[in-house]
Amino acid sequence: MLRLTRQADYAIVLMTHFAGAPEKKVQNARDLAKCAGLPLPTVSKTLKALGRAGLLVSYRGVKGGYSLPRPAEEITVAEIIEATEGPIALTECLDTATDECGIEFCCPVRTNWQRINQAVRDALRNIPLSDMATTVTFPPLEKVQ
Repeated sequence: MLRLTRQADYAIVLMTHFAGAPEKKVQNARDLAKCAGLPLPTVSKTLKALGRAGLLVSYRGVKGGYSLPRPAEEITVAEIIEATEGPIALTECLDTATDECGIEFCCPVRTNWQRINQAVRDALRNIPLSDMATTVTFPPLEKVQ
């Protein structure tokens, strides 16, 4: 099963709170944790990761916290996932950080995995944070008979 970690999921949830707030509004971890219904330590860890990736700007002090450095329309879901998960790679051989594959030189499906991985990465790069902050309703799925 392909699945994002909870931290990546929570990162997207937290980032939508920033996207829905007035531009440049500073929000602190405690308020975000309460609003999102997430544990404060998890929120703090996630905000730090997003800050290190340049997706949030941090402010120190009594009225400190975080804000978006650029409009939500310019931040992609791929960037958020990569900030918490690292490079998007569906298989070990596509992860540039590891050299785990022993059959890379003769693998018959590697190029096809590269195509699939690129399609997933492109799809995530084409979804801006602003879209994630907007509620979309879909018609109910019809039962397959």
